Amino acid sequence: MTITIASILNLVGPDMMVVLFIVLLLFGAKRLPELARGMGRAIKEFNAARDEIEKGISQSGPTEVTRRVFDKNGDDAGRS
Repeated sequence: MTITIASILNLVGPDMMVVLFIVLLLFGAKRLPELARGMGRAIKEFNAARDEIEKGISQSGPTEVTRRVFDKNGDDAGRS
């Protein structure tokens, strides 16, 4: 029997309620909004960094990589 991440994190209904109750007990009601804001900021920064990397990859394209390889080898790189 293989245990996967999906089966471990399959928290629905009563399971999620228990997890939220434990978090409430550990951190208290006054700290929950602060924790949620911090998690939201972290997710926002992660998404912004991911988008920046994807944009850089899509802008560079394969032609620039090919030119760099040819220039490094001293070839003409297809220029006339």
